[in-house]
Amino acid sequence: MTDGTWVTLISIGVTVLFMLGVPVFLVIGYWVIGMSFVLGLPLVNIGAALGDVFTDGFALLAMPLFILTGDLINRSGIARRLSDFAYACLGWIRGGLAMASIAACGLFAAISGSNSATTATIGSMLHPEMTKGGYDERFSAATAAAGGTLGIIIPPSIIFIVYGFLLNLPISDLFVAGILPGMLMALAMMTACFVVCWRNGWGHLIGLSPARIVKTALGAWLGFFAIGLVLWGIYTGQFSPTEAAGVTVGFCIIVGFVCLPLYRAVHRGRDEEETPIERRSFADMLVVRGFGPLELPSITMRSAQITGILAPLIAVSVVMQQMLSVLGAQEVITDFVTSMGGYYAVLFTAMAIVFVSGMVLESLPVTIILAPILAPIAASVGVDPIQFAVIFLVGASIGFITPPYGLNLYVASGVTGVPYFRLLRYIVPYLIALIGSWLAIALVPELSTLLLPQR
Repeated sequence: MTDGTWVTLISIGVTVLFMLGVPVFLVIGYWVIGMSFVLGLPLVNIGAALGDVFTDGFALLAMPLFILTGDLINRSGIARRLSDFAYACLGWIRGGLAMASIAACGLFAAISGSNSATTATIGSMLHPEMTKGGYDERFSAATAAAGGTLGIIIPPSIIFIVYGFLLNLPISDLFVAGILPGMLMALAMMTACFVVCWRNGWGHLIGLSPARIVKTALGAWLGFFAIGLVLWGIYTGQFSPTEAAGVTVGFCIIVGFVCLPLYRAVHRGRDEEETPIERRSFADMLVVRGFGPLELPSITMRSAQITGILAPLIAVSVVMQQMLSVLGAQEVITDFVTSMGGYYAVLFTAMAIVFVSGMVLESLPVTIILAPILAPIAASVGVDPIQFAVIFLVGASIGFITPPYGLNLYVASGVTGVPYFRLLRYIVPYLIALIGSWLAIALVPELSTLLLPQR
């Protein structure tokens, strides 16, 4: 058989494995090994390429640190305080708790940088509250899944780190460029949420209480400080994204250790959630739950497990991208996209490719495989590289709630117990809102570039 036939058979074979539920890492790995035999490349090249990804990629060190940050702020109780503040601000509006869960996802994302961690944390905390508050459980789970898309757009962002590493772009600029698009996405989803809840009459309203807002803002001060620390350090150039991740981890560990004995002294054996916010004292709100040194190994192990899933996927996807280049896939895609014509035709064709790819693949392989191909094409027709990075990654984030893959849908299903297929109906309004935001980001470059330092 010819090499082309072998490539086709191997590709069909791994596609079948993917449809049968084999992990994406193994599917890509099998394809890479099969292509090595077809191209006559020694398997030792795969090992060398896998090693080079991380030995040469200092920026990727930020990834496990931001994942650890997400777990630390969840265990310490900071995430709960952020969600309380969001509900105090929005609970007086129809659908306020659901809107608050989206806002809480945005606040959590501003520290953790992970979509799945955002969905899992906010979903597990607020889904029971939403169902008790009169919301449909399927809509509640879909809201957590949709809010999780903010996890890779609002800085810091793990996927922005990977994109910057691949395209040699300043990661700090990418972080800053994601601020306004992330806020636009959150606002669009909250608008969709309000419309759905208003039409169905979902949600119990609470009165607009300035005192409650101030008290919950006080309770969330450590979360706000962590967000400000990351953004200030990166925006002013005081430290790199990798250093910012390390500083944030250190801050969260100190907070956890210091607050645990203070929390026990203040609450005297009772959980803070047993006391309504209105009746909590100044000391109650000032101190979060924290965690002890003996808990740190289990928190670190959980973060390491997530890193252990993502890191090999990044490495094997880089090798896959190299294999595709050898096979000439880059030239084929380039010729197809550039044949579309001018600026908008090329841009929208690239967006369509990202959208379709996100329906069947996780954002990491989509980014690693397609970004090095599509970014130069977009730059050749005049698209700003930083703007295209945001456009590309917003499209990849939409893939988190787009069937049949939709990673956030699976995560939300797992933490809420709502079957995957029952979420799909209620994810549609959020998809429409996100696609509308995506088009606005593509058509208005200033949304991505306005906050950037003078270049």
